[in-house]
Amino acid sequence: MTKIIGSVERISFPDFGVKDIPAKVDTGAFTGSIHCHSIKMFKTTSGKRRLRFVPIDASHKEQVAEKFKSIPVTSSNGVTEYRYAVYTKVIIAGETYPIRLTLAKRSAMRYPVLIGRRFLKKHKIIVDVSLRNK
Repeated sequence: MTKIIGSVERISFPDFGVKDIPAKVDTGAFTGSIHCHSIKMFKTTSGKRRLRFVPIDASHKEQVAEKFKSIPVTSSNGVTEYRYAVYTKVIIAGETYPIRLTLAKRSAMRYPVLIGRRFLKKHKIIVDVSLRNK
């Protein structure tokens, strides 16, 4: 069933302990991203790769991702850079969905999270720009 959401939504990431934050829903962006800092890949004593990061701000707990990868992301000005992408769950408009997000420094942006069209298409979500659920 198709769901309709606004161009700005209040969302939560239960796996990260992040609740009720504003996110920009952007059909022009392919991949979603979340503001993070202290992003560092490391190896465990058994040699397995892990990714350590702190989502949103210092009030949230440090996270360690077992499943992640580095993917190319092209900005609106055409510059391509590699970012780590992690897999988690997002609660948006009362529903829980799996999502892949890149970890980015978004402190200069108005919203700490960007939801891209890859997620919207996969979950059959339509954006009504007249709706803003801030």
